[in-house]
Amino acid sequence: MVSAVSSATQSTVISRSKDEVYVAAVPLRATKGPAQLLMSTAYSLNVWDLQHFMVIIKPSSPPNSQALVFDFQPQDPENIYIALAVLSGRKVPGAVLTRKLKRLPKSKCWFIGSSVVELDAVDATYKFNQSWQTDLRVGHHDCRDYTDGLVEYLTGKKSVLECLRSGSYSSS
Repeated sequence: MVSAVSSATQSTVISRSKDEVYVAAVPLRATKGPAQLLMSTAYSLNVWDLQHFMVIIKPSSPPNSQALVFDFQPQDPENIYIALAVLSGRKVPGAVLTRKLKRLPKSKCWFIGSSVVELDAVDATYKFNQSWQTDLRVGHHDCRDYTDGLVEYLTGKKSVLECLRSGSYSSS
C-alpha cells in the first residue's frame, strides 16, 4: 500500500514539474501619437488582427522560476518607415526578443499546457529561436506564426491562436 501511494505521489510530482506555456496578447507597438492611440483602442476593442501575440514560459523549478516572454516583432516597431513597409506587405527586419516577467498578465493571457519537450522549455525555446527566420512580413511570417510555431514545438498543440480566436480552445 505504501508503494502505491508513493508512486501515485511521484507521478503527480512529475506531471507538475513541467514548465507551463502561456500565450498572451498585447497592443501592437506604434509611433507615439495617433498611431499609438489607434493600436491601444484596437486592443481595447479586442480587434484580433491588431494585437501582438507572444509566448510566456513559467519554469516549474528554481533557479529559473521567473516567467519569460518570447516574441517576434520588427527590430524597430516604432519607426514610421518600418510601419509603412509592414502595412504595405513588404518584409522588414525582425527580432526575436526575450524579457523577464514579474507576474503573468491578468487579461488576454491563456494557459496552453505543459511543455512536452525533453529539454526544459526555456532551453528548447532558445534552440527553436536559432532556426527562426527573422525577416518579418505581416500575414505571412509574423508574431502569430512565431507564437503558433513555438507553442506547437513546446506542447505539440497546433493552431492555438485560431482556436483561441474562435473560442474553441481548451487547455486539457
